[in-house]
Amino acid sequence: MSARELRAMVLSHVPFEDLGSLRPRLEERGLSIEIADAATAEFPLAQAAACDLLVVLGGPIGVYETGAYPFLTGEVDCIRQRLKAGRPTLGICLGAQLMAAALGARVYAGANGAEIGWMPIEFPGPGETPGWFRPLVEDSLPVFHWHGDTFDLPAEVEPLARSKLYENQGFIVGESGLALQFHPEVTARGLERWYVGHAVELSHRRISVPELRAAGYRHALRLEEAAKVFWNGWLDYIL
Repeated sequence: MSARELRAMVLSHVPFEDLGSLRPRLEERGLSIEIADAATAEFPLAQAAACDLLVVLGGPIGVYETGAYPFLTGEVDCIRQRLKAGRPTLGICLGAQLMAAALGARVYAGANGAEIGWMPIEFPGPGETPGWFRPLVEDSLPVFHWHGDTFDLPAEVEPLARSKLYENQGFIVGESGLALQFHPEVTARGLERWYVGHAVELSHRRISVPELRAAGYRHALRLEEAAKVFWNGWLDYIL
C-alpha cells in the first residue's frame, strides 16, 4: 500500500506574495499544493480543514477592514477552527495577523509606522530559541519586512520573535501553529513582483525602489540559504 499523499492548502491574497522559497521545500517532501484566492473563496473551505498544512499568505489589507472586505470574517473563522483542531498552520504577515485575530487578539495600525525593508529580528526570551528557528536569528541576519499593522500577543501562545520597531514578530501556537509577521519566504527575483504590485504604496511612502532592490541583492541570497534550513527544520518538526 502506498503512503497517503500529503496536501498543503494555501490561502492567497495577492498573486505576487506567494510561497517563494517555501514552495520547493514542500515539493521536495511530495506535498501537493492547492492555492485558493481568499477574496473569492466560499468559506468554510473543506480543503482547509482536511489538509495536512494550511498556509495563509500576506496581503495589503487590514484584518479589521471587514466592512470593505467581508471575506475576512470567513477566513478568520476558518483559521480559528483549524487552530482549535491543532492542525499544522502557518501564517505570514497578514496571515500572522489573521491567526492572532482568530485567537482573540487585537490587530491594529502600528504606532511606529510601516516597517518595510531588511532588518534583523531576535528571539524575545526568556528560554531557548527553538532549534528550527535559529537560522533566522543567528548572526543578525536581516530578514524582509513589509507591514504597517501589528497585533497584541494572543493568550496561551509562545512569543517567537521581535524587532526594534515591533515587539510581536512571531508566535507559536501549540505544537504545530506558526505565525510570522516578517517574510522569510522572499527571494530577490520574486521581490521584483512586489515592487510592481506595491508601486502605489512605495510612491506614497517615498521609498526608493532602486534602493530597496539593492538591499535585496545584498541580503536576499543569505536569507534564502537560512530559510532553506529553517523551512526544512520546521517541516520536519510538524509533519
